[in-house]
Amino acid sequence: MAFDFSEMKLNDQSPIYSQIIGYVKAGIITGELKDGDELPSRRFLSAALSVNPNTVQKAYHQLEEEGLMVSYAGTKSLLIVEAGTPERLKQERLEIETERYLEAVRMIGCKLEEVKERLDALWNA
Repeated sequence: MAFDFSEMKLNDQSPIYSQIIGYVKAGIITGELKDGDELPSRRFLSAALSVNPNTVQKAYHQLEEEGLMVSYAGTKSLLIVEAGTPERLKQERLEIETERYLEAVRMIGCKLEEVKERLDALWNA
C-alpha cells in the first residue's frame, strides 16, 4: 500500500513540489516512511492534491536526484532510506528552519542573548 498523503495541507508559503518533498522527508524523519515503502503514482497524487501532474513529477524527480526514491517505468515508485538518512534529513531541516528564524529575528533587531533567553523559556514552557 502506498504512503497516504491525506493529511497533507498545502499552503501558499512555498512551491507545491517543495511541500510534497518536505512531506515525504518529514515522513522519513519521523519513521513513518521506511526503506522500500511505495509512494502513490504521480497521476493518483496529482488528483488527490488537485495539482498539475507535472508538479508531482517535479517533486518525484527531485527525490530521485537526492537518492531518496527510485521509479520503475509503468510500475512503482519506492523509497530508498539508508541507515543514517533520517538523522541527516533532520539535521538539514533543523539548519534550514534555524537560519530562517535567525534571519527573521535579526531583521527586527534582536540580540543573541535575547534570542537564547526566549528559546530557553519556550523550550522549558
